Amino acid sequence: MKIVFASTPSQEEEIVDLVKYIYENIFPQYFSDEEIEQFEQLKVLQPTDQHFKEFGTLKDAFQVMASIQTLISILESSQLDEQYAELFNRNAANLREFGLFFPFEYDQFTTAKNMKHTMLSMYSKADNELLI
Repeated sequence: MKIVFASTPSQEEEIVDLVKYIYENIFPQYFSDEEIEQFEQLKVLQPTDQHFKEFGTLKDAFQVMASIQTLISILESSQLDEQYAELFNRNAANLREFGLFFPFEYDQFTTAKNMKHTMLSMYSKADNELLI
């Protein structure tokens, strides 16, 4: 007999928060608002209730969180060195194995970073808020 622990609601929340972080902080560094809007429509990295059922164990949820956090760490680095390509692609493949749609390869981000000139995006979180 094998005992398996189910993922917790807080893990599911953390996954949703990590995806939100990617949309607000990572994607605007690499892609235009129009492209990010397309990603939303295509449900890129958007977990559904079915996904949470599929990675319903603690181990699965931790693997998904770790893969997303690894991608964030790589993409937030000041320079996208080729040494990170294998690690990036392995974690992207891991997310796809869990059923999350992440259609990117490392080279797409290196190319996008070189082409992106503006940092203003409607998807980015505001740097400050007006208090009334």
